[in-house]
Amino acid sequence: MTAARLIVEDPPWTPFEDRRRLRDEKREAVLRMAVRLFLEEGYHRTPLARIAERLNITKPALYNYFRSKDEILSELFRLGDEQYEERFGRIAGEAGNGLEKLKALIRAYAWSMTTDFGMCFARLDDRELGDEARTAVRRSKRRYDLAFRREIERGIEDGSIRSCDARLAAFAVAGALNGIADWYKPGGRLSAEAIAEEFAVRLTEGLAA
Repeated sequence: MTAARLIVEDPPWTPFEDRRRLRDEKREAVLRMAVRLFLEEGYHRTPLARIAERLNITKPALYNYFRSKDEILSELFRLGDEQYEERFGRIAGEAGNGLEKLKALIRAYAWSMTTDFGMCFARLDDRELGDEARTAVRRSKRRYDLAFRREIERGIEDGSIRSCDARLAAFAVAGALNGIADWYKPGGRLSAEAIAEEFAVRLTEGLAA
């Protein structure tokens, strides 16, 4: 075999970066299948073997990516939280009065509620998590409730929102938004963006000054 032939042939081992990328892609595939099954069939009714079967791999192969179903659930909550955090953080740095910022938060939250990871954050029971993970999830949920409350309070101060109990108003907004996860179906009559806009309008009609 000539030296020229050796140069153009594929190397005998996959480069490390390619192996890591392939592993990340397979790990993400496990998460996407798991969240779909958890939402459709329920967490307790979805054994790891079912996830492996749908992915056309063996159950032992699944352990290459996650040690347990609890670990998968914890990661799903983390991804949902990350999604909310990114959008809420962006809105926090934007200009606008309290009412405008509240509407932006509602749009962001409503949109996330139409995604698998966002639905997971609202619908799946965090009591299935270990103590540390459950505490982190509940802390995040309180943080989003407080974000709504802060903008309502700010709107009352700047005159864009009428005087009200900001705490109760924030609970009402969050409760209505969490309900989206129970009825939303992809491919329905309204897009995720249209639903988000409609909720932003309806949930602030009674608050706007």
